[in-house]
Amino acid sequence: MKTVSDRLAPLAEPGYADFQAKLIPSVPREKIRGVRLPALRALAKEIKGDERAAFLAALPHETLEEDLLHAILVGRERDFGTALAEVDRFLPFADNWATTDILRPKVFARHAGEALPSIRLWLASPLPYVRRAAVGFLMAYYLDENFAPAVLALPAKIPQEEYYVSMMVAWFYATALAKRWDETLPYLETRALPTPTHNKTIRKAIESFRVEPERKEYLRKLTVK
Repeated sequence: MKTVSDRLAPLAEPGYADFQAKLIPSVPREKIRGVRLPALRALAKEIKGDERAAFLAALPHETLEEDLLHAILVGRERDFGTALAEVDRFLPFADNWATTDILRPKVFARHAGEALPSIRLWLASPLPYVRRAAVGFLMAYYLDENFAPAVLALPAKIPQEEYYVSMMVAWFYATALAKRWDETLPYLETRALPTPTHNKTIRKAIESFRVEPERKEYLRKLTVK
């Protein structure tokens, strides 16, 4: 039987791997095979049963593509308890933004209240990509039907010295501005965020098609020089 690594081999594109290496600098080039996401998603549909269980248990993985495939598989888990446990086991091995950003267990949306305590723990992690993933979960699952104003305060409180954490926090607040303007704006008006994150949030919101022009003009005035 072919291993998952064997299945990935014919899908690899060295030129695309070179391109990815520039976008994901935290991953060494030798760990990138250059498999595109549509191919990974298609492969994920083929990995089932014992093969799936064995692959998910085999941490850490050797390549970026295996990490991405792992995240896709966990994202499709339908049982909440299993998904939560798998995310918790996998996150300490995340070492790049691409892996954390594709990790979106859809079952979290239906169990938002139950997931929030674990997300709070991940927000407190000393590992930057665990924190980035946690903010991503808040952005994906708590700004729409599961929204509560208290959720907006959570990303502002975490350490944001690392570039990829700061960028995710900015993305969170820019998205929140588009969806929850009145509740989110005070975080910028009171400068509740570190200056780099504050200014990145404004830049992302200004670039968004979901924020109205007059609101963008007001946000420009809040930029910290």
